[in-house]
Amino acid sequence: MRTGTGAEIGDQSAMDARQTDKSKLPSRHVTEGPERAPHRSYLYAMGLTTEQIHQPLVGVASCWNEAAPCNISLMRQAQAVKKGVAAAKGTPREFCTITVTDGIAMGHGGMRASLPSREVIADSVELTIRGHSYDALVGLAGCDKSLPGMMMAMVRLNVPSIFIYGGSILPGSFRGRPVTVQDLFEAVGKVAVGDMSLDDLDELERVACPSAGACGAQFTANTMATVSEAIGLALPYSAGAPAPYEIRDQFCAAAGEKVMELIAKNIRPRDIVTRKSLENAAATVAASGGSTNAALHLPAIAHECGIEFTLFDVAEIFRKTPYIADLKPGGRYVAKDMFEVGGIPLLMKTLLDHGYLHGDCLTVTGRTIAENLAKVAWNPDQDVVRPADKPITVTGGVVGLKGNLAPEGAIVKVAGMPASSQVFTGPARVFDGEEACFEAVQNRTYKPGDVLVIRYEGPKGGPGMREMLSTTAALYGQGMGDKVALITDGRFSGATRGFCVGHVGPEAAIGGPIGLLRDGDIITLDAIQGTLDVALSDEELAQRRAAWTPRGNAATSGYLWKYAQTVGPAVNGAVTHPGGAQETHIYADI
Repeated sequence: MRTGTGAEIGDQSAMDARQTDKSKLPSRHVTEGPERAPHRSYLYAMGLTTEQIHQPLVGVASCWNEAAPCNISLMRQAQAVKKGVAAAKGTPREFCTITVTDGIAMGHGGMRASLPSREVIADSVELTIRGHSYDALVGLAGCDKSLPGMMMAMVRLNVPSIFIYGGSILPGSFRGRPVTVQDLFEAVGKVAVGDMSLDDLDELERVACPSAGACGAQFTANTMATVSEAIGLALPYSAGAPAPYEIRDQFCAAAGEKVMELIAKNIRPRDIVTRKSLENAAATVAASGGSTNAALHLPAIAHECGIEFTLFDVAEIFRKTPYIADLKPGGRYVAKDMFEVGGIPLLMKTLLDHGYLHGDCLTVTGRTIAENLAKVAWNPDQDVVRPADKPITVTGGVVGLKGNLAPEGAIVKVAGMPASSQVFTGPARVFDGEEACFEAVQNRTYKPGDVLVIRYEGPKGGPGMREMLSTTAALYGQGMGDKVALITDGRFSGATRGFCVGHVGPEAAIGGPIGLLRDGDIITLDAIQGTLDVALSDEELAQRRAAWTPRGNAATSGYLWKYAQTVGPAVNGAVTHPGGAQETHIYADI
């Protein structure tokens, strides 16, 4: 309750608050001048003081929900961010946006919501910041698409911003050996062939995920968390700490304080996210054996700030970067292990020392990559990360492909695969949609040597570009992971192993060559040369294209229909709007 005495205190606070110059901050449109009295009344209604109203307003956005462990700790971590903002004389304004968690959405129609959720996250954060005239953003994300979605919003808005990863899950333990959710997806295949009992499966599912946090290996969440540090939007070390570790609150509070410094110095995301920093991000993906999904998300982040950085640009960095982090699914360790031996800065330090990173890129610390890493010492008492001049393999863990079956390109993860397994030729076995292929795998109605083709799963054709982890993991569980190959115009999970090629473009739904394939066509995949071809002449492909007719899907209304109308090809990041190159003004400059 406010009394006359309270009003006098408020007047004193107003005098103190005038020390903050908001003449160039967006929140002046909400908090300054007599015409904004109605707006201020809403802020007073929530208990804000006059001083708090006239301080910079900092949006604290989290992708918290109760869908999965990846997101469950984000609201708690957001409270630590808010304390940091307040300690540095800012006024935090917390809000949540959606997340679609891939582990829950996997293997059924729910996966069509995953990639589109990236756009909804970016759009909803933009609209919240824009509508309420916030001056800065600290964004917390946990599961796969929420990480790039939050970073896309940051560079789109271009207000001072810091990204925070919610942290990875701890590994489970099954009868004395460490396990992750990847083991569960592969266990489904083992059950199908009688190599695991239902009782063992029940025991495994109860212990595989023992804590809060995102999937622990170098799947998409940890890949994009690695990107957040390498691209300069996250504080050093912050993306590596597992979700249950108490140090996460220290990183969060530090981010809240540091974003106030970025406001004062007017350091914005587009000062940080440049062509060179995108190349740094791609290099760390390759070096860590990260998810192929990074080849979709890095072009999308670049698109937001008007930089052309396509799948082919990403693939070129992948091609010349060594694979040095021995992380699952291709390796032995999980994110917790890398954090405990030196974290993402250890990985980046050896890349920088051997010429694979641009050291002059600015970061949210206000210093460059090289300055951030200057005091990072190599840890010789570990084997999670190799020196960049003594790699696991000299070529990156992810490779781009191109050929008459993929004129717009495709992507494959080869981390952990011997060179002898990186060339595959076989007859096509064609399926329209993942469910049909998964049924064939479960019933074992395929043959060793087949190239399984899953099509009409692209951005438009799905719509939504689903991941195929249920199918690929079942193949691996059946012991067939190195005996067949799989290609799709959809995506693969970061947990996928084996010769699995995704993002094949143009997609089947718009008449791409993958839509013209027939059972028995001979396909050659060559990750060493970077090619993906079908043994058909141009004339034969042209004849098939002339006879091809579009295939409909069930998305005739609702968000997925809307997404299908606007989404572009995977080669450019499957984006849904014109991007930074077409902007006439940026929100931060209102």
